[in-house]
Amino acid sequence: MEPAIKVENLSKVYDGGFEALKSVNLEIKDGEILALLGPNGAGKTTLISVICGLVNITSGRVLVGGYDSVKDYRKSRELIGLVPQEMALEPFQSVTNCLRFTRGLFGKAPDPAFLENVLRRLSLWDKRDALTRELSGGMKRRVMIAKALCHEPRILFLDEPTAGVDVELRKDMWEVVRKLKEEGVTIILTTHYIEEAEAIADRVGVINKGQVLLIEDKDTLMNRMGHREMRIELSAPITEIPASLAKYRLEYSEADQALVYSYEANGERTGITSLLNDINAAGLILRDVVTRQSSLEDIFVDLVKEPA
Repeated sequence: MEPAIKVENLSKVYDGGFEALKSVNLEIKDGEILALLGPNGAGKTTLISVICGLVNITSGRVLVGGYDSVKDYRKSRELIGLVPQEMALEPFQSVTNCLRFTRGLFGKAPDPAFLENVLRRLSLWDKRDALTRELSGGMKRRVMIAKALCHEPRILFLDEPTAGVDVELRKDMWEVVRKLKEEGVTIILTTHYIEEAEAIADRVGVINKGQVLLIEDKDTLMNRMGHREMRIELSAPITEIPASLAKYRLEYSEADQALVYSYEANGERTGITSLLNDINAAGLILRDVVTRQSSLEDIFVDLVKEPA
């Protein structure tokens, strides 16, 4: 099956010489949710802007649904819906008129039934006659998504769609995204909320300094790069870790009288059984044992952190 988007050796250099994208290669599968993560200035918005035809390519090419984004600009662009990070709504237009206008920009014939369906899917039908300036921030975000969907695109870009939205509305937006995927829409999401990617993405891409560091299935990534940590709380403090436990490379936390043991999440042999036996042999008495799985945020921080 042809990928929804294929990026080949894509570079973008601005007039001042700043290289925003450096030979980026990636494929986005049809019908998936891809979360694109990266720190500020990593190149996320530039990459989206290039794919959507808003920023010129320095070198390389982008194929959208098999169409070259430069040679077949109109055909490639009509396949894409874009929800930018900034709010861009005419304050004195009604919600319905905003959608009608945007649909017309793409040369689509009027279709009140389709627009009604979009508004109902996004829980905006009862706000259809309201002026956009009268809406809450969360409702305005929904209108932005409706505008992006009103010309019936196959691919939807969401650039920080829940920025400034409270936790409850953010979760509502996640449900909207899941439903769009069920309807066959390919979704590319950039976000600073790592839990957002962890909650709804099929695959995760990490970009930093204009380079894509990886793109991988979310669960596979967390299994491959994640680790677990076991905290073994002792009933009495110790002054040093017994020499017989040196091979486990334990750390000791004086604050909660705990030995900390790290091991690979996907390791076949964790060493936990032998560790507990050796702790008992060393005469240490356990008070409690707690394990913790590394999160996607832990993995992301490790990938993008600067070397010491």
